[in-house]
Amino acid sequence: MSRESEADLPGEAALPGTLPDALRAELVAFRRDLHMHPELGNQEFRTTAAIKERLEKAGLKPRVLSIGTGLICDIGDIGAGSEGAGSGTVPPMLALRADIDALPIPDTKSDCAYRSTVPDRAHACGHDIHTTVVLGAGLVLAELHRQGRLPRPVRLLFQPAEEILPGGATDAIECGALDGVGRIIAVHCDPKVDAGRIGLRHGPITSACDRLEVSLDGAGGHTARPHLTTDLVTAAARVVTDVPALVARRVDARSGLAVTWGRIESGHACNVIPQHAELSGTVRCLDLDAWHQAPDLVHAAIDEIANLHRAKSEINYVRGVPPVVNDPVITELLRDAMTARLGAHSIETTEQSLGGEDFSWYLEQVPGAMARLGVRRPGERGVRDLHQGDFDADEHAITVGVELFTAAALIDGQR
Repeated sequence: MSRESEADLPGEAALPGTLPDALRAELVAFRRDLHMHPELGNQEFRTTAAIKERLEKAGLKPRVLSIGTGLICDIGDIGAGSEGAGSGTVPPMLALRADIDALPIPDTKSDCAYRSTVPDRAHACGHDIHTTVVLGAGLVLAELHRQGRLPRPVRLLFQPAEEILPGGATDAIECGALDGVGRIIAVHCDPKVDAGRIGLRHGPITSACDRLEVSLDGAGGHTARPHLTTDLVTAAARVVTDVPALVARRVDARSGLAVTWGRIESGHACNVIPQHAELSGTVRCLDLDAWHQAPDLVHAAIDEIANLHRAKSEINYVRGVPPVVNDPVITELLRDAMTARLGAHSIETTEQSLGGEDFSWYLEQVPGAMARLGVRRPGERGVRDLHQGDFDADEHAITVGVELFTAAALIDGQR
């Protein structure tokens, strides 16, 4: 199917808010400018200013978050609408969320006119696409509001520092980003899905990931007399092998809770039992309830093994992010929106990813859903994977994302 025929699909004419050609071209240019000027988490000052300027040009009133980067912008008559008309009750808003930060890796695309101009910085996770999609949707919805065709207020949320644990979403929430919000939606670029399509899934769509650091200490000594020491290397080895097994047996196996070690370090000589050992790794989990239990389970298992070997343990369990768990009702809202715009054939079922996403923090507060936004050029061989220096996206995904969000806002407001 050619892209020129997309506007003729069934359901397209039923909703306003398609993307005008002039705005489409502007958004592509905006995305390329962001791609050329990537900024790391909590340093997105230029990006924030660019978004703010364009929204103000459209007559909107964006508010920069008190942490200095990121912003929110409300569209529509707050306090009006079907639920609040005549009563002063504020209808819950639908929030459209984008993350705006880049990664600390070099852009290795040699044939790209808009490659990063900042050394060792790149939009290699598609956040420039996410940002442009929410901006574009906001501009379209603002025009619909001026025409009296926006049924319910919408909030645009441009969040900083998604790539920094535990994620900038926690700061945004503290800054009031969810105040008045009843539900929230987002997209994430997926290089395994063709542009023009999205991936949807009920329930968990990403995984939790925490960081674990362990120090073991004890009385060292000569390897000829281990009975007089804390045999620390053996103790560390038992923590490495026994803790994952213990943890796995103390939760439902379907939760996918897994402790995996990436570093172990101890000792300097073959005949000296050391006094100190260090281990570090990750704790990943597919299930939200099991993730809430994970710190206590891991602490208990490590202490159990360490005490058995008379080693003193010090544990630094660093919370990362919980899994993104899509609300079924809002997932179906995205399905209805995509069907209205491009037809049911443009939707595919996606798998749960082992990656983490701090969009999950919003879902701890309000129901919401994330869709996978296809960014692969149709017919392209191979995959330009996320978090790689050569990552790029088919910019047709911007149009798809904007129309997905605008349709979702209109359909949600009619329910």
